[in-house]
Amino acid sequence: MSVIINSNEYPHAPYPEPYEEIKVTLNELREFIKKSVDQNKQSLVIFGANWCPDAKFLEAVMQLPTVENFLKKYVNVLNIDLGNYEINMELFNFFNSDIQDGIPRVFIMDNKGLNINLDSNDSLRKAREISAQEIFNYFQKFIA
Repeated sequence: MSVIINSNEYPHAPYPEPYEEIKVTLNELREFIKKSVDQNKQSLVIFGANWCPDAKFLEAVMQLPTVENFLKKYVNVLNIDLGNYEINMELFNFFNSDIQDGIPRVFIMDNKGLNINLDSNDSLRKAREISAQEIFNYFQKFIA
C-alpha cells in the first residue's frame, strides 16, 4: 500500500540547494553503503547539482514531511555533487560505466547494499514534470 502525501504538502520555490561542491571518494561511497547495511537500512545515492532545477525540485519533494519521515525510517541519503560535470563523475562507474551525464540520477540499494533500480536510475531526471506523489511513489516502489 502506498503512502499518500498530505494534501497540504507541496514543494514551494525557492527549492533547496543540497549540493556543496564536496569531493566524494569511492571509498567514502562504499563506506556510506556499508554503514547503511550495518544499520539495516537502504542506501539512497543521488547525483545532482544546485544549478539543476530538477535536482532541486527532487530535494524539495524529499523534504516534504510525509516523504522525509518515510525516508528517515528506511534509508540513509547521500547527495553527490557533480558541479558542472567536473567533480565526482568517476563515481558513476561504481553503478554503471555507461553513464556520462544527466541529473538527477538516483541509485537505490537494498539493505544488503545491492543496487535495485539500475534500469530506472534516470527516471527522475525530469522531476519537475511529474508530481510530488509520483516521485514519492517511485521511492516507495523500491524502499521498505
